[in-house]
Amino acid sequence: MSRAFVFPGQGSQAVGMGKELAEAFPAAREVFEEVDDALQQKLSKLMFEGPEDELTLTENAQPALMAVSMAVMKVLKAEGGVELPTVAAFVAGHSLGEYSALAAAGTFSLADTARLLKTRGKAMQQAVPVGEGAMAALLGLDLEQATEVVAEASGDEVLATANDNAPGQVVVSGKREAVERAVDVAKEKGAKRAMLLQVSAPFHCPMMAPAADVMAEALAAVTLEAPSVPVIANVTAAPVEDPAEIRQLLVEQVTGMVRWRECCLTMREKGVETLVEVGSGKVLAGLAKRIDRDLAASNVGTPADVEAFLGAL
Repeated sequence: MSRAFVFPGQGSQAVGMGKELAEAFPAAREVFEEVDDALQQKLSKLMFEGPEDELTLTENAQPALMAVSMAVMKVLKAEGGVELPTVAAFVAGHSLGEYSALAAAGTFSLADTARLLKTRGKAMQQAVPVGEGAMAALLGLDLEQATEVVAEASGDEVLATANDNAPGQVVVSGKREAVERAVDVAKEKGAKRAMLLQVSAPFHCPMMAPAADVMAEALAAVTLEAPSVPVIANVTAAPVEDPAEIRQLLVEQVTGMVRWRECCLTMREKGVETLVEVGSGKVLAGLAKRIDRDLAASNVGTPADVEAFLGAL
């Protein structure tokens, strides 16, 4: 089988996400209600109506994005009898999307995934006082060049490569002053653009260590089943199926680099020809073409997308 399902990360949220799905399909409504109940919060109302600044908060955006992805998965099953192992050889997700991927593959229950992501969002937010950390996108530099920028700009402060998203799109994370220096150094090294990102904390760098400790405790308290298809892990860019190893990699993922470019190349090497982005937005589908021109990509996030996907099966 030449298809993999991939699940979006933070930044793909938008007010109105999931609303059309909920209006069109009872299966989607059930997912949103179960997430609301698990969190004891009307997250679905926030997703459908906003306000945007509240939806964008890490502790809300993370479970919200997962909820939309899982709503799509449940709709595909309800409307088309789709079982994950029959349509996808692998799953993977970008940062929080790895939890969506694992939920889709049956490793976590929906309620546990929602609670884990709420905890993860809060812990990441609280790990570093607001304003102390920052992240920046370095466009036009590859990972090797970005690594040189980090070495040159870090000084005595924390600075790390946080996301290797695609050729020419690397994100760095760390102490604000070091990230600001990295922007200047990257421009000197020929970056097309280097800019600070509008994020609330320096994700995927050693400053997130307190959040990793919180997640180690949270993950230890939930049951993990072996996934129904192998998951390509963010921090290793390799397939993983052992629940104990999955738990450990999710802890490492909080401070580690998201190796998304390599994750996609791993799937490509293993025969994947098409990535299907499941959930809100089209970020990962857009990155796929830049990672490998022969990698086809589509997204399933609306009732029309569901119809098109099921029609093409």
